[in-house]
Amino acid sequence: MLTTTTNTIEGRTIRAYKGLVMGEAILGANIFRDLFAGIRDIVGGRSGAYEKELAKARRIALDEMCADAEALGANAVIGIDLDYETVGANGSMLMVTATGTAVVYE
Repeated sequence: MLTTTTNTIEGRTIRAYKGLVMGEAILGANIFRDLFAGIRDIVGGRSGAYEKELAKARRIALDEMCADAEALGANAVIGIDLDYETVGANGSMLMVTATGTAVVYE
């Protein structure tokens, strides 16, 4: 499945637009990650635990979006947009949403 943030596929012709597709992932971080991330906020540095969770959520959202596109008979998703939000009590959960347009290209 070809995926791109652009609205066209250079050198290819889009034959059919299948519709909007999306995927979502909501992941919670555990208390130990939160504790160590809080310490890192004070002393500085990157939070590897949160970076791994963010990458995991992004991958899940993109995989779900591509599965949605395949179910429509598409072979590509164009115009992809990724959105990141925190949800839940005190922003305790991370939500990643991937949206795009499912298309068939030659």
